[in-house]
Formats: sequence, structure tokens, C-alpha cells
Amino acid sequence: MNFSKLSIIVPVYNEENTILNILNVLTNLELINNISKEIIVVNDFSTDKSDKLITEFISKNLDKEISYYKHNKNKGKGAALHIGIKEATGDYLIVQDADLEYDPNEFNLLIKVAFMAEADVVYGSRFIGGNPHRVLFFWHSIGNQFLTFLSNMFNNLNLTDMETCYKMFRIDLIQGIKLKEMRFGFEPEVTAKIARINKIKIYEVGISYYGRTYAEGKKINWKDGFRALYCIFRYGLFK
Repeated sequence: MNFSKLSIIVPVYNEENTILNILNVLTNLELINNISKEIIVVNDFSTDKSDKLITEFISKNLDKEISYYKHNKNKGKGAALHIGIKEATGDYLIVQDADLEYDPNEFNLLIKVAFMAEADVVYGSRFIGGNPHRVLFFWHSIGNQFLTFLSNMFNNLNLTDMETCYKMFRIDLIQGIKLKEMRFGFEPEVTAKIARINKIKIYEVGISYYGRTYAEGKKINWKDGFRALYCIFRYGLFK
């Protein structure tokens, strides 16, 4: 298999408290098998100091492969990912939220699966394995399990965590899919569309999860849950 470079998309919206931490971790991250990396930051019209901090960080790290794109208005996480996917030049692609809920050091867990199983897509599940998982909201976990169940039913999969941020895709597959969802509907949409690719190899591996409360900056809400439900039916029923 050809896997020498990983593209990392970082969607950003008002993450001034964590963006420098995550960029530092990503730039210092060492990937297995001598895989190189590119970091693609997409600012979804942040109104805090995120833009200033990102620009300053890039100017101090000109030896790193970091590209930066900005929206001229707030469009949503999905819209930011569309740009990152289009601009990516790696062999595989993964999304890293700008907060600290997921540990980039665990990219290697997904990469290892890609090599061992020649996987086309690897999902990082927060609900399997023995990795740390912050105890937070009961109804969020029930909602996640329900959405994953419905997604599996429509797409004939047996995932445990459809809504996970960590999805690693072979670049030619993800760039060949026409994506429409502009916000958090990206997750059920992309899952439905990759599930329909003939002979695709999808794997799942356990990862850690250091979730945030709303006071700490979490943004997804009940409206996004209903949108995810709509997307499961839309992209599951109408192909």
C-alpha cells in the first residue's frame, strides 16, 4: 500500500484557549513508518484571537508543512472540512478538532490498522478498548448510541462510534465523494457514502476521549443531533 504522508485537517472556530496547544502537539508528533504529515488549518470565521494565534504560530514554524485557509463568514465545521479535503495532498487524511478532546498521538493506532489490514477507512471509536474516556453526559451517550445504531441499520455496518472525530480515509476515496453537509451532519453523511463504495475495507480501533463540557467550550448541541438524524435518513434512504 502507498502510505507515506498523512494530511491532518484542523477546523477552527473560536478556539483561542486550545489552538496553540493542538498545533504544538501536531507539529511535534512523530508518526510510525516514517510517515510525513501536512497540517491544514481552516478557520471558520472565528471572532476571538484564533486567527492571530494561528498566523503567529505559522510565522514561527516556517519549516513545518502548514497551510491556512479562512472563511469570510461562519459556514460550519463541514464546510471547513470540505476545504481541507480538497486541498489535502497526503495518501490518507484525518480530522483533528482544535480542542483537546482527542489525542493526536493516537493517530498511530489508526495508521497501524491501515498498514496491517490494508484498510481504506479507519474509525477511532471512543467506546471500545481500554483507553481513558472522560465521564460526562448520560443523554449525549444515549444519543450517540442511537444515531450510530440507525446509521448502522441503514448502511449495513457494525460501527460502535459513527460520530467520532477520528476517521482516517484513503485520500482518493474521500476526495471522490461529493459532500454536501456544512455542519455536524458531515459524520452521518460521509459514513453513508463511504459505506456504498464497492469492496471498501472499513476498520475500527479504540481511542481515548477527553471530552469537554459546554462551559469548557463544547459546541455541538441538540439541534445538531436532530440534523444528524435527518442526515441518516436522507443519505441512507436516498442514494
